[in-house]
Amino acid sequence: MKKKFSKPKQKNRTKKRTQSQLQKDIFYLLKRNPTKKFNPKQIAKKLQVKNSKDSVNDALDKLIKAGKARALGDYKFMLQKKSRPTGGRGEATGTVDVTRTGTAYIECEGRETDVFVSANNLGTAMHGDLVKIKYWVPRGRRKPEGEVIKVLERASESFVGTLHLLRQHALVEPTRIDVNMDVFVDPDKLKGAENGDRVVVKITAWPKHPRGKAKGEITAVLGTEGSDLEMNTILINAGFNLTHDEATIAEANAYPAEITESEIKKRRDFRGITTFTIDPEDAKDFDDAISIQFLENGNVELGVHIADVTHFVKPGSALDKEAYKRSTSVYLVDRVLPMLPERLSNELCSLRPHEDRLTFSAAFEFDKNNKVVNRWFGKAIIHSDRRFAYEGAQVILEGGEGEFSSELKLINKMAKDLRKKRFKHGAIDFDMEEVRFRLDEEGVPIEVYVKERKDAHMLIEEYMLLANREVATFINKKAKGQAEIPFIYRIHDTPNPEKVAELAKFAKELGFEMNISSPKAIGKSFNKLVEAAETDGALRLLQPLAIRTMAKAAYSAENIGHYGLGFDYYSHFTSPIRRYSDVLAHRILEKNLGSAAWRTDKGELEEMCKHISAQERKAMDAERQSIKYKQVEFMEKHVGEVFDGYVSGIIDRGIFVELKANKCEGMVGFDTINEPFDIADGRLSATGKRSGQVLKMGDSVKVKILKTDLARRQIEMELVEG
Repeated sequence: MKKKFSKPKQKNRTKKRTQSQLQKDIFYLLKRNPTKKFNPKQIAKKLQVKNSKDSVNDALDKLIKAGKARALGDYKFMLQKKSRPTGGRGEATGTVDVTRTGTAYIECEGRETDVFVSANNLGTAMHGDLVKIKYWVPRGRRKPEGEVIKVLERASESFVGTLHLLRQHALVEPTRIDVNMDVFVDPDKLKGAENGDRVVVKITAWPKHPRGKAKGEITAVLGTEGSDLEMNTILINAGFNLTHDEATIAEANAYPAEITESEIKKRRDFRGITTFTIDPEDAKDFDDAISIQFLENGNVELGVHIADVTHFVKPGSALDKEAYKRSTSVYLVDRVLPMLPERLSNELCSLRPHEDRLTFSAAFEFDKNNKVVNRWFGKAIIHSDRRFAYEGAQVILEGGEGEFSSELKLINKMAKDLRKKRFKHGAIDFDMEEVRFRLDEEGVPIEVYVKERKDAHMLIEEYMLLANREVATFINKKAKGQAEIPFIYRIHDTPNPEKVAELAKFAKELGFEMNISSPKAIGKSFNKLVEAAETDGALRLLQPLAIRTMAKAAYSAENIGHYGLGFDYYSHFTSPIRRYSDVLAHRILEKNLGSAAWRTDKGELEEMCKHISAQERKAMDAERQSIKYKQVEFMEKHVGEVFDGYVSGIIDRGIFVELKANKCEGMVGFDTINEPFDIADGRLSATGKRSGQVLKMGDSVKVKILKTDLARRQIEMELVEG
């Protein structure tokens, strides 16, 4: 038997697993072997578990009920395959995800494999659209390709573009690169716009073929060029209105600032307990606070206090409808587009220091071993003693002196224990490097840097994770032995085995071995990758690729757990000022705090979850676009300069290079190297046909900045010898 398959020490591999973990591991075993049949004994042997035969059978029964496994004759089981485009021909419905090369993948609901669609086969479909496709698997290939045959629902109906006044008519040329159409506008309905102005145009009639003519009407005039205009353009093209409607603002402004005594009497009063917030330096909306008090039994009660948005945002109100429509605040580099009007987000709901504020709170009692032994949820009132910025809190944690220093050090120690336990139970470290900007008074970037995460950031994160997990667990346990209580969960599925296998192959090329035998093993490999990347810069490129192998986290009324966090139950409860998902979680939790169970319609809740998830993806895309724009704007001042970087991607036209100093990414065209290149399968390397020069993913290179293009968010580079 080969050495790598030799049996390890019993205590490391052979053990009894929880029913939830057993189900996950069995499902992943079946998923990795979709054509094989297993009996319970073989499954137990493959997984090397001590669980009884009855326990394995019970796990299989639950997988069968969930539609993930099927029973065969002779007491054997195999994967229940979903109808998906992996062979033959057929039709499917899905969402368009356009890549930077102009091609797209169609993410089909209920199918594990995305369908590749070339730019020529997209028709008039654009990024984010819901479409109907026909698909096929080309001879000699395993992955499906397809063609859009109908656009079912547009992701956006309004676009920003440049107005051109011609002799007989007017047209708007959209600025979005993936929008290949001109929009004709009635010259009598220009709303005062002049030739060359940037305008917002709403489509009234879509073209029937690519690069065709559409009809539309101008809804706003934005003016001329500029950074402010570009940021607003990103928001509008993503489908977000720049302002709240009049009814929403009027409803928010109608709420008084005073809190009545009758309202206070309904709530638990935390105002005499040490309470503070820790947020970014430039934050305006503080939606969470931490309190700490020492109990007579020697334990510590840690309070997580969340802005009570549902006190103001009532179901069916103008505020509620607008908040649901937006579903999220949008955070660009230089601005925030809030989900709620500022009267609520920055004033009445914001947990500002030295002011009484209404909250929905969770209180956790920790014993001397930092184990949670009791929990409480309910409406409360707090009075924050101080507002910390992350940097200020970190100074106290490191120096040990300052206001509330003893409290900060204690809650930091407790948070570290929670974090340690979380990783021990299978959590994955997704601590990706985040790009940050320092801007001048005009909003122009003068510095690009990578955000440094320290204890002050992580301690707040840990308590938010605790509250989110405990709320979801509370709802689930309340329904035990009864009908399910529909709830909004934050879910995250196990990785796609094929994508993980490709990642492992790539990692091996860079000298990093991954164990992909089970979801738990993959998680451990990801965490080891994060550790290795701290000393090997090239491995940092694997981190975003690792995340791409993962299923996307989403909201759903169907709970499957959160693989990345290692939680069986997880929700979002801690940011209702900026996330509508949390507003829903607050409403359902409040209704279920009494002895009786309260249930909403699960089908309607699932539809809401889909909308919220879609809006979240739009907001994240807008954020990425703003970062890319500011990176290119920053590099405009560095044309002609030489930088160190890593090869971060390979396509037919050239290689992408990420600069080490600031993570700005540009492309080196093969035409600048003056020879054609052969691209290896998997696009991990490219070899020069004449010189034999090999360029691999992760290679360190020096590049010179040749040109920047703000309109296309592109940076052109060339390789520099040495």
